[in-house]
Amino acid sequence: MRVAFFLLPLICSGLLKANEFRALPAGQQPQDSRLEKPITLHDYHPFRPVASKADWELRKQHIRDRVLLASGLLPLPEKTPLNAKRFGRIERDGFAVEKVYFESFPGHFVTANLFSPLGESAEIGVVKGKRPAVLCPHGHWKNGRFYDVFEKGVEATVNAHIAKGAERFFNAARNPIQARCVQLARMGCYVLQYDMLGNADSMQFVEHRRGPRDEMNSTEDGKWGFVSPQATLRLQSNFGLQTWNSIRAVDFLTGIEDVDSDRLMVTGASGGGTQTMVLAAVDDRIDAAFPCVMPSTAMQGGCTCENACYLRIGQGNMDIAAALAPKPMGMTAADDWTIELETKGHPDMVSLYGMLGAEKKYQAHFDIHFKHNYNHVSRTHMYQFANRHLQLGLASPVLERDHKFLTPEEISVWKTESDRPANWKDGPDHERELNATWAADSEEKVQTGLKGDQEVFEKNLAQGWRLILRRSLADVGDVSFALAEKEKTATFVAMSGTIDYPAEKEQVPALVYYPSDWKGEVVIFLSRKGKAGLYSGAVSSPVEAVSNLVQEGKAVLGVDLFQQGEFLSDPEAAASYPEVTYSGKEGIEADSWQRSPVYYYGYNDSIFVRRVHDVLSAMQMAKTHPDWDVKAISLLAEKNAEHWAYAAGAMAKGELSSLEAMSDTFRFESINDLWHEDFVPGAVKYGDLAALKRMNE
Repeated sequence: MRVAFFLLPLICSGLLKANEFRALPAGQQPQDSRLEKPITLHDYHPFRPVASKADWELRKQHIRDRVLLASGLLPLPEKTPLNAKRFGRIERDGFAVEKVYFESFPGHFVTANLFSPLGESAEIGVVKGKRPAVLCPHGHWKNGRFYDVFEKGVEATVNAHIAKGAERFFNAARNPIQARCVQLARMGCYVLQYDMLGNADSMQFVEHRRGPRDEMNSTEDGKWGFVSPQATLRLQSNFGLQTWNSIRAVDFLTGIEDVDSDRLMVTGASGGGTQTMVLAAVDDRIDAAFPCVMPSTAMQGGCTCENACYLRIGQGNMDIAAALAPKPMGMTAADDWTIELETKGHPDMVSLYGMLGAEKKYQAHFDIHFKHNYNHVSRTHMYQFANRHLQLGLASPVLERDHKFLTPEEISVWKTESDRPANWKDGPDHERELNATWAADSEEKVQTGLKGDQEVFEKNLAQGWRLILRRSLADVGDVSFALAEKEKTATFVAMSGTIDYPAEKEQVPALVYYPSDWKGEVVIFLSRKGKAGLYSGAVSSPVEAVSNLVQEGKAVLGVDLFQQGEFLSDPEAAASYPEVTYSGKEGIEADSWQRSPVYYYGYNDSIFVRRVHDVLSAMQMAKTHPDWDVKAISLLAEKNAEHWAYAAGAMAKGELSSLEAMSDTFRFESINDLWHEDFVPGAVKYGDLAALKRMNE
């Protein structure tokens, strides 16, 4: 550190009081983008392009890992026996349908219908004795698999769909979800139409959406439900469960003897489109995908089954959909949030597939004169896609034909309660037991990771923390220090100013104590009070720990981490989160699904993560300042600041000469408040403070 830097004119006369020694003018907060309105699902979410094939492989893996992280499936839970059952076969013209159930977790049943070719249809699509298979998640149509427009005898509605060209046949118009399964079976495919939570036969969770509920909030093992702090600390959610059900549905299909595991496709619309692109992103076994009226740069999915903590930080639906590339991908748009797909999102997909040399494997269709749908027009696009990429060998165009409607009574898996297995439970008891099973699997991986070799630790724990923290010291770009005030004493110079990180639009208030006999080491001192924790009463009176370091010839750097000190209009106020709901409206009931934390944490970093980023910015400033010749950087954390130190140290491995915490009593698990400033979704799943400490070894 060159002395010339400190020979600037002093800006003080006499001793300054603590509340006067500022980095910014009184009443001014940092010019920091993180103080702006949080990102929501309704904002613009553009695709993030890459420059090369090699870059895409890295980007694709990152998208996949983030989706698995958000799902609570990184690493995957143990795949327990499916205990699958197929029964109740019905034979119709060109297809057969069976009732199916299997256990994705012990005691949690996925219910479905399995469609298969019959008669002449059975001769189609067979390659070396194997036939392709298609998964069909249904989305948010009333009753899902049992959907029926004609349910209330509204024949005019069905006829209206036919009249405007959305449908050709009466029965397909009644239930377009069923229609595509019938047609795909007639085209030579196995088709699994499985229930999403809270629909049709999947009644173990009676409600499809989940909000915070006092009765499901407990710190006791086996007593908490979804949307509770303890579930969120372990990334347990209905989105994650639904994604796991989809993965296990692939397990079920590939377990059928004559299914060709190299010709697997998934297709769905709306919420089923979300599951389509999510499953295709995380499961390498999927060979082609056709998500309808879902991928876009606009609204990202309204339901809690489409949102999860961390899911869309640094990525959106177009990125997630693209994660299948260069495998075949098709999609449709309608007069809904996908209406601008042709100009926003689609050109990026065309460019990506072109760069990958797979131009013919991507297609999109823009039938925006229709409202939100998976109608006959969209299905016809999909049939041509399936015919080509599943190698069915049918003459084009493949056209749908009518079928006899399958009633809920015919295809229901559970006709009566007595049909259900002995271990079938529903309601809060099932929710609690499922979370206990999931948590036990995670805890086993935590213990294995903490006690196992480094490879196991990296896979089970460290990878999760790196995705949560998502910024390493090596990622931090150019930062600078802007001097505001100085005060000189006989033994040190105190300087306030801001650490500016223009690329991320971040600005961090800082305080530096520079000893008169500086020896080249900078100690970053972390305090619950921010930079005000470095001194008592006046800046000329550093606290004992800081004073001792200065006497040893070490410079001490303190910062107001995000929502500390000068970040707050009232320095005495507590850090807090903005209110974010699905609709963006305020005053929504406390237990509403619209208040799920996924609508904030799914798009924005936690306060904790932002504070770790600030520590990294401080380290980068000390390391790279053109007037500072730093030989060593250390971290020192006061009590209850150790989690920031260990997290920053983990993301700056090899750059610190030492890390010292005055206490190690902090535990994320002890925080039972979704909106506490130290709350971190997934922190317990990935080993709490113990894992962060080990990452520093």
